[in-house]
Amino acid sequence: MARINGFLKCIFISFNIFFAIVGGVIIGLAALSQAVIGAQVENQLEGQASGLILLYVIGIVTMVIALVGACGAHKESKACLIVFLVCMVIGSLMMFRAGIPVAIARPQVEGVLEARFRQFLPLDKAESNVKQIADAVQTQMHCCGLFSYKDWENDIPDSCECTEVVEKYECQNINYRDFYQMKTKSIYSEPCFPIILHYVLMVVDIGLGVFFFLAALAVLGMILSSIMIHQLRHPERPTVLFTVPTIFTSGPPKYQELHNPPPPY
Repeated sequence: MARINGFLKCIFISFNIFFAIVGGVIIGLAALSQAVIGAQVENQLEGQASGLILLYVIGIVTMVIALVGACGAHKESKACLIVFLVCMVIGSLMMFRAGIPVAIARPQVEGVLEARFRQFLPLDKAESNVKQIADAVQTQMHCCGLFSYKDWENDIPDSCECTEVVEKYECQNINYRDFYQMKTKSIYSEPCFPIILHYVLMVVDIGLGVFFFLAALAVLGMILSSIMIHQLRHPERPTVLFTVPTIFTSGPPKYQELHNPPPPY
C-alpha cells in the first residue's frame, strides 16, 4: 500500500527529472564555454580551467542526486529520501557559500586581472612561457598585445599580423624599425585584454547563475523531501496539501422565519 500521497510523488519525481535536466544543462554550458574559449587558451589560463572543471563536477553530482531522489520517491525508500534531504541541505549551504563571495568579488575582477596582466609588460621582454601564451591568445582571438600593440614595443610577433583569410577583423598598418630600416606591418587593431575579460566575466556570470539557481532548487527539494519523509514515518497522518475554506461550504441557515398560523374562523 502506498504511504506517500500520489500527487506529491508525481511532483517530486517531476522535480528530480527537471533537476537531472539542469545537471545536463550545466555540463552543456561548461562544454560550450570550453569550445568558445578554445582548448589551447583555456589550458593555459589555469583559473578559468578550474572554473570549467567545477561546472562539470556540479553537473554530474546534480544528476546523481536527482537519480537518488527519483528512486527514493518511486520505491518509497526512506533511506534514499533521507540521503537526498541531507544532500539538499549540504548543497544549498555550499551553493550560498560559493555564490555570495563570487557575487561580491565580481566588480573587482577587471581591476585584479588588469593589475595581474600589467606585470607581464613589456611582452617582448617577458619570460618565454608568457610569450607563448600571448602568441596563442593572439592567434585564437585575433588581437594584438594585452592593452595595445605597443606592449610588444618593436618586436611584434607574427601572431599579430592580419591575413587575407580573416578579413572580418579590423586591421591597422603600423610602422616599425627593423634594424636601420622602417617597415610597415598590418596587425589586428583590437587588444586582447577586453576579449579575455569578456570571456572571464562570462564564465563568472554562468557560475553565479548556476550557484543561485541550484540553491533555490535545493531549498525546494528540502521542502518536498521533508514532507515525504514525514508521510513515511506517520502514514496514519496524511498531509493535507489543499484545504477548502469553510466560508464556501453550505450549511443550514442560522435562523428560520416563523409564520403565525391564520386564526380559525
